[in-house]
Amino acid sequence: MCPTAHKNIGWNAGRGRAKINGVGDELNPWSIAVSAGVATAAGIAAWGAVGPSAELFGPTVRHTASVKALALTFDDGPNPAVTPKLLDLFDRYSVRVTFFLIGKFARACPDLVREISARGHLLGNHTETHANLIFQSRTGIRDELEQCQVAISAATRSDPPRCMRPPYGFRSPLLNAEVRRAGMHAVVMWSRICWDWKPQPPERLIARLARVGRPGGSHGDIVVLHDGDHRALGGDRHHVVAALEHWLPRWRDAGLEFVTIDLPAVSDSARAPRT
Repeated sequence: MCPTAHKNIGWNAGRGRAKINGVGDELNPWSIAVSAGVATAAGIAAWGAVGPSAELFGPTVRHTASVKALALTFDDGPNPAVTPKLLDLFDRYSVRVTFFLIGKFARACPDLVREISARGHLLGNHTETHANLIFQSRTGIRDELEQCQVAISAATRSDPPRCMRPPYGFRSPLLNAEVRRAGMHAVVMWSRICWDWKPQPPERLIARLARVGRPGGSHGDIVVLHDGDHRALGGDRHHVVAALEHWLPRWRDAGLEFVTIDLPAVSDSARAPRT
């Protein structure tokens, strides 16, 4: 007995034409168009959520107003193991920077938060727990922002921050409205990121920072660095200190001016950094 024959219902059934969803024996162009449209929309949404230059979900700040204005920013602190060393280094070169603090660490180290502010540096909101905001509900985003605002304001006994940086740079369509609800005016991204969040030889970071402040363009750099580790207090960031010991005097000699992100504006084209 011969084996039972199976009817060909695969991609090559019916004169070699593809069957899509079993509709006839012709290729259905609408299915392809819909699939391509869904993929394109998903790609655009992903770029809007994670791309540093994306403003799909609201305006962001990525540059300073002048090519000679350099904004150094520090995420994931305060860190009692490293932040005081940075503060001393900044005093040595009369540099002012912006620290985006994690609320739970600000609550654990209020004296250090006060010292950062007292030395003339700007404080920003980096959420309460360093949560990925893409996967947070509106209430979750609100809690992350508000708890961090309260922690920083309680430590400094002054007004809460006016700007924030989303952890990992990840944003959702809900973020912009909640930032403004929390009394902030700017979501701050960056023009330079230096991959400094893991311990490494200082020479690697020194080489990456060589890209900062290069001539050309109409705006200056906002640089992301890290004085803390979002996973726990006491993270090793001594390579950051060493790299800045190398670059701060050289940037000064190159005529760069150090500014903080003191921004009432909410777009990349309307900036007013404070010197």
